[in-house]
Parts: sequence; C-alpha cells; structure tokens
Amino acid sequence: MAPKHKLRADDVRKMSMEQREKALAEFGQELITLRHKAAVGALTNPGRLRELRRNVARILTIMREERRGAKG
Repeated sequence: MAPKHKLRADDVRKMSMEQREKALAEFGQELITLRHKAAVGALTNPGRLRELRRNVARILTIMREERRGAKG
C-alpha cells in the first residue's frame, strides 16, 4: 500500500521499480476518488490532492532520471 504521507526523494530512490509502479497506481486511484469528491463538494482534506500530485510528480521525475542515466 502506498504511504499516506509526503514521500521524500530518498524514499522513492530506495523503492524498487515494482514498488514505484504500484505506488503510482494507488496514488492515481486516490486522485480520481478525491477529484470526484471535490467536484461534488464532499472533499474533507483538500491538501491531500496537492500532496498526491506532488508525490506522483516526484516518483515520475526520479524514474525519468534513472532511465536517462541508464541510457547515457
């Protein structure tokens, strides 16, 4: 299960590729749920949306860095 807190870059770098992909999928599902709640006005913690978006961006950035480093 994906962590419910802010991910640090160090934590993401320690994850395996499978763990990162699983975390991305879980964060994506949670984002969908929270965006739906926001649309109907039932969102209780709007800060969680921002946190999730940043976590996703952090994971994707590190994955791209590693992919680019492996090629070059």
